[in-house]
Parts: sequence; structure tokens; C-alpha cells
Amino acid sequence: MFRSECPPLFPCLGKPPLPIVNRMSGALIIIPTYDEKENVGPIAQAVFGVKPDLHILFVDANSPDGTGRIVDGMAAADPRVHVIHQASKQGLGRAYIEGFKWALANGYDFMFEMDADFSHNPAEIPNFLKAAGKADLILGSRYVGGIRITNWPLRRLMLSMGGAVYVRWITGLPITDPTGGFKCFRRSVLAAIDLDTIKSNGYSFQIEMTHTAWMNGFRIAEIPITFEDRRAGYSKMNSRIFREALWMVWRLALRNGLRRSPRLKTPPVELAR
Repeated sequence: MFRSECPPLFPCLGKPPLPIVNRMSGALIIIPTYDEKENVGPIAQAVFGVKPDLHILFVDANSPDGTGRIVDGMAAADPRVHVIHQASKQGLGRAYIEGFKWALANGYDFMFEMDADFSHNPAEIPNFLKAAGKADLILGSRYVGGIRITNWPLRRLMLSMGGAVYVRWITGLPITDPTGGFKCFRRSVLAAIDLDTIKSNGYSFQIEMTHTAWMNGFRIAEIPITFEDRRAGYSKMNSRIFREALWMVWRLALRNGLRRSPRLKTPPVELAR
């Protein structure tokens, strides 16, 4: 366990470098948290129940509900659990960028993005790792081969599906679920991306990371997952995050000269279960 920022009561003069804990291998599940005290213990148990040799990195955004203290206790009791404490809530993208940098520094081969709230089922993790035998970035899709979402209102479903069409129309990204947050990166993908250039923070972060990997010629696969709305806690979605996603798609298109395909012709990998 370590802290990547000064504790909230002490001013930071500059962000210290991320320390290397141990050179690792295998897979790391990165889970950003903000007010997730009801979920962090059960999600860790579920992950380890699926694959005991996995490691988990919680990136806590100074949760006022005490989530940080809970994950500290988990890390003290289990060497498979690690924690980054952010000084304040900085958004989903910043949490994952810190997690990716830590994972690269510590030598992990595969890095997962996963929510703490059980909307992403840990039982799917072996399917991601199996797909990684043929692909560099594996996306858990709610829409490939049909719609698999439970407990969502129709309006939210239409926004999500419409967003996928919007992304594909503007950028050409051939992905059914570009805003999905359950994914697995090979180390080579994150090592090839200048993470400091990734500026988006909300759901547009998911679009930017996938689009960047695609434009760099990495093999992308989608596998079907079932998405269940959170069991406990509250959603962090808001109108600012939605607006950021609308504009980020155009920034990506312009950044790449309105290209609708990678310069390196590596088509997405189609996988089915």
C-alpha cells in the first residue's frame, strides 16, 4: 500500500513519482472508487473467487464515506490488494491514468478497467483473458450480438446506443460499445500510448483510449457481457460528463485529420463465445 498524493491535510508541493512496489506479472484489476464503501469488500471477494492469483488496485478519490480507510485495511490484510489515494476527486480518466502508470511501473502483463458496483461481473474476467490470446485490447460489449442490460431506464439505453452510433459516424471506430468501461489492455498497448496526452475524463475517456489504440494499429476485440446497473451506492453520471463526450469525439476526429481508419491496417478481431 502506498499513497500517490499527499494526505488531504498536508499541502502538496508537487506530485511525487509513482513508487515501484514489486515487479509483478499477470493481471491487475484497476477499480476507481468514490463513495463505494458498500461495494469494495464484496467486489474484491468476487474477483478473487473467480481467479485467486489476480491483483486489485483501488484508486480512491478521497471518498468522504470512508472508502479509503476500508481499502487500506484490505491492503494491509491481503498482499493482492493495492491502493492509490488521490487528494481529491479528479474524475474517472485521471484515476485510470494513475492506475495504468502504476501497473506499468510494476510490470503487470494485463490491466483491466472495472467498476466497483457489480455492473461488471467478475465472472467474465476469464473470458477477457482468453480473448487476449488473439487481441491487444478486449472490450466488454453490452451490444455485440444483442442487447444485454438490466435495470436501465429506456432513456439511458437510447442515449448509450445513440452515442455508439454517433462515435462511429464521426470517427469510423468500428466498435458497438465505445463508452463501455469493462475492458482489458495488454501491456504493450498502454506502453505505446503517451498517457499524459489523454485529456478526457468521463465516459469520453473510454472512447479516447479505444480510439487511440485503434489508430495505433492494435488489434481490438469485443466480447459480449451482461451489464447490471449498480447494486449499491449512487451513479456518478452527470450532464458535464455527457457534454464532454459529445465534444471529445470531434476532437479525436480532428486530431487525426478526419481519418476514419488507422494508418496501420490491423482490423478489429471478431470473437464469439
